[in-house]
Amino acid sequence: MASPLTLSQSEQENLLEKLGVFKIKGRDKHGRKVLLIIGKLFPARAVSSEVLKKYLEEKIYPKLEEKPFSVVYVHAEVQRSENFPGISTLRSIYDGIPMNVKNHLESVYFLHPGLQARLFLATFGRFLFSGGLYSKLKFVTRLEFLWDHVRRNEIEIPEFAYDHDEELEYRPMMDYGLESDHPRVYGGPSMDNNNPLSLYSMRCIA
Repeated sequence: MASPLTLSQSEQENLLEKLGVFKIKGRDKHGRKVLLIIGKLFPARAVSSEVLKKYLEEKIYPKLEEKPFSVVYVHAEVQRSENFPGISTLRSIYDGIPMNVKNHLESVYFLHPGLQARLFLATFGRFLFSGGLYSKLKFVTRLEFLWDHVRRNEIEIPEFAYDHDEELEYRPMMDYGLESDHPRVYGGPSMDNNNPLSLYSMRCIA
């Protein structure tokens, strides 16, 4: 993919718009607008942090109308080499979010978090997202649990996320390794005393 140096500012903005990385789509169960972010589509190597911040300020934040809203972030098939903007860029983008937008953010539903993403957020989450945002982060391991929080018929989740969800049903360990004890994980495997894997995991942790 082209680098930011090979695309003009307008071309970068048009690329973000064309790919549909950020969409105000649907509402959560409380009637709040949902900002849908498709991680796989984010062209991290082609868009600069300055252009991204400008795009959000001009195209996305005004649509939130200074009212409470939620974020659904789809992490399925994100590749660090292609879709991850880097720690410094993430911090810069977060610092550039207007305070009125931060104050109206109610929840961030992180769909299909892999083990690496969880470890990253556990390590850098509080550093990157100050002001209480980290406490609003909710890991959602399956689509069926997302529908407990978001109106299913009002939001368009890409087909590859459904495919990823189905694959996890057959290969659950590829998602998060051993069982997670994160207090805000929705749909994670339970620590069932009758489950041999849970007992094994407990022995490994002990």
